[in-house]
Amino acid sequence: MLPLVGDLAPPHRRATALSIVVSGLLLGILIARVLSGVVTQYTNWRNIYWLSFGLQHLILILLWFFMPDYPSTNPGGLNYFKMLWSIITMLWHHPVLVQACLVGLCTSTVFTSFWTTLTFLLSSPPYNYSTLVIGLFALIGILSMCFGPIYSRFVIDKFVPLFSVILGELMCLTGVAIGTYTGTFTVAGPVIQAFFIDLGLQTAQIANRSAIYAIAPKARNRVNTAFMLSVFVGQLVGTAAGNSLYARGGWVRSGSASVGFIGAALALCLARGPWQKGWLGWSEGWGLRRRDLTPHGRDEEKVDGAVGGRAAAEDKETLEEKVADEMAAEAVQGNERGESIGESRKS
Repeated sequence: MLPLVGDLAPPHRRATALSIVVSGLLLGILIARVLSGVVTQYTNWRNIYWLSFGLQHLILILLWFFMPDYPSTNPGGLNYFKMLWSIITMLWHHPVLVQACLVGLCTSTVFTSFWTTLTFLLSSPPYNYSTLVIGLFALIGILSMCFGPIYSRFVIDKFVPLFSVILGELMCLTGVAIGTYTGTFTVAGPVIQAFFIDLGLQTAQIANRSAIYAIAPKARNRVNTAFMLSVFVGQLVGTAAGNSLYARGGWVRSGSASVGFIGAALALCLARGPWQKGWLGWSEGWGLRRRDLTPHGRDEEKVDGAVGGRAAAEDKETLEEKVADEMAAEAVQGNERGESIGESRKS
């Protein structure tokens, strides 16, 4: 779905379009926590699987009726195994893809570690919340999803993606630090952490996708596969590491590991500049404004449109003058024929 959005959306609105779809994906993850809490509180926990079964079939029906047809980006076809191999070769040729994959891995690790261990924290003293109340904590993340499209429209679409990735990581770091070291004695800590983690994750993911979808227009599905593989690995690592560290040292230890993962993500962001062609450094420039939105990008399209409009107007004026000249010539010829006929009658 996301590569298709990258194909259909214009470059200067790609981040905004991606943010809407990513918001829907993350919204589904968070609403699932609310539904699971409600279902397990009032019915048998197995009913959540029946609900998932029905929703999957509903998605299939909706896709069948509303998914648009679109032409293949590789009409000649690709061998399946060559396609898989090309995903690996892309990692060797596109440093920005590797950077995005590693940052996505670290960030998704923090996301799943938090939401997994949050249940342990809130169900134990001093909170002792029920599964229903714990599930309602996902509503905090839903609130942060509303800011994604607005932020993408006014920031990600105007500045280089790396700028928004760094801002997203700083949001995550702020939330993790506050929630980790205050969450054991006040519920305000996890509330703040939930908001900032979800907002930061969404910001970083949208910006990373906006950057990697520009490197290979005919291979966006394969680019997306590489990125999502790293994200899923990060989610598995976060769940496993969060559970293990919480069992050994509690909420503070698992949260401290998340601080370390965010620190690693920031180090990866700072290791390579937004305009760097190679693997490391900032030698290609520090500019934060997107260069394709300067007179060489969107403004150029406006100039071309204005030039084209003037050219069309000039062509129209030339055509009108030509028609007027032809009509005048025909009138002159008609007068000459009339005069010659009149002279022949007189003679």
